[in-house]
Amino acid sequence: MLTSAVIGGSAGLAGLGAAGAVSYGVLKVEARLARRTIGKPFDASPDDTSLYGAGLGAPVRLVVLGDSLAAGLGADTRFQTIGGVLATGVSALAGRPVQLTNVAEVGAESPWLDGQVRRALEAVPRPDVALVTIGGNDVTHRIPTAVSASHLRHAVATLRGAGAEVVVGTCPDLGTIEPLAQPLRTLTKHWSRELARAQTVAVVEAGGRTVSLGDLLRPDFLSAPEHMFSVDRFHPSPAGYARAASALLPTVCAALGLWAGEAQRGPDRLRGERVGTVEDTAARAARSPGAEVRAVDGGSTHRRRGLAMLLRRRRPDGPPEHDDPDDELDTTEGTAPGAAPGASTDG
Repeated sequence: MLTSAVIGGSAGLAGLGAAGAVSYGVLKVEARLARRTIGKPFDASPDDTSLYGAGLGAPVRLVVLGDSLAAGLGADTRFQTIGGVLATGVSALAGRPVQLTNVAEVGAESPWLDGQVRRALEAVPRPDVALVTIGGNDVTHRIPTAVSASHLRHAVATLRGAGAEVVVGTCPDLGTIEPLAQPLRTLTKHWSRELARAQTVAVVEAGGRTVSLGDLLRPDFLSAPEHMFSVDRFHPSPAGYARAASALLPTVCAALGLWAGEAQRGPDRLRGERVGTVEDTAARAARSPGAEVRAVDGGSTHRRRGLAMLLRRRRPDGPPEHDDPDDELDTTEGTAPGAAPGASTDG
């Protein structure tokens, strides 16, 4: 898949600014080497559809959709997946059990969300909250950004229409994958970030919230890859999933109304939070791992169109918009992931 992605995306190299000087042959060789390194040792992800936690009252209904990150490929048990960690955490804060229903699929791309939403609502007609993580395969399989965003927007709107709060973990930074060499690592970073930005705009406009996964796991992955990656050196280990879930949990809880004063919460400028246009806020969030974006409400019943709020519910590991040495190779803004080489196997 790595090699075919590079071959299929070769036509887009001419529009990559400084990257245009990069030899196509170099990228092709790097992709082949990475593909040989990345293994596929897993037969399946754990089945984490189950009841979690305890307490009084009816269970909180959580549905999970998306790709291998949502499915938990690389985790050993149902309690180690993103859904399992979130369900356990929500139960502890809500004082109620959580019924998790997971319809995510390994290898899923955004167009697959149509079927996943249908299956999720057949199983749980009125979920309380839905978590979606999608995007990595859209980048590597050359799905145009507009197509990806359109399917995600439709999925979020349908889930919102069913009464669910929706939280989307945007496309993670594929440049953190250990086997990738330069310049392929830098290029995949830019394509991942571009898709994350488009996803945020689509989700917010459809009434959902996003959390930027970005390179959230980069510091841990670089310092302790043997602990944060699973044995295939691509999917997260249980520790990696716990790290990602820790960034998503505050937003999921806020969406469920488990934080006191959430409805009146405004931006805290001391934390780097702000209100701006959806497009500008989405671009900032794509550069700020862990950042949440949601629409700004004007009063209790009307959303102020075109404005979004960037929130930081977790303490960042570094400056909000840190400089990254991998950003030195610039790309032309607007290049679709489908026009460039990819960097992973199905995930």
